[in-house]
Amino acid sequence: SGIKVGRMRVPLGVVGIIYESRPNVTADAAALCLKSGNACILRGGSESVHSNLAIAACVAEGLRAAALPEAAVQVVATPDRAAVGELLTMNEYVDIVVPRGGKSLIERVMAESRIPMIKHLDGVCHVYIDDCADLDKAVRIADNAKTQRYGTCNTMETLLVAQSVAAAVLPRLAKIYLAKGVEL
Repeated sequence: SGIKVGRMRVPLGVVGIIYESRPNVTADAAALCLKSGNACILRGGSESVHSNLAIAACVAEGLRAAALPEAAVQVVATPDRAAVGELLTMNEYVDIVVPRGGKSLIERVMAESRIPMIKHLDGVCHVYIDDCADLDKAVRIADNAKTQRYGTCNTMETLLVAQSVAAAVLPRLAKIYLAKGVEL
């Protein structure tokens, strides 16, 4: 019939990415969008607006040096939350929205967006301690992943431990978690 089947990359267009207070997302999202042939409009959390703008300035400098259009990566400069609502109605300019953050952010974008979206709602963040792991380091990582901040989208929800090191790791972690009020 003449049909050809194969893998091809097709850019989505302009990707609106709304995220919370992690300035690294500004660089990560810009790079992923550019690498995949997309432009992006980035809206980070109000707590990191200055960092986001500084990172975006570096991205713009890199775009200029590479002779790429600076407008391919844009950052919403205002910390005003109303800007998120406005961005979510701009379906003539934004082709897809990607919310990245906690449950309340995802639910807000789901409720207000007039633009198709790629989303997650409830994820499960795992930490796995392998039998070859540096156990002191693994215990520190598992402690930090669970107890640094309880409300973030990357807080550990499931701890998996290789059976061969479970007896060495789990009592240590249980003592740490119980002292910090973690329900086991």
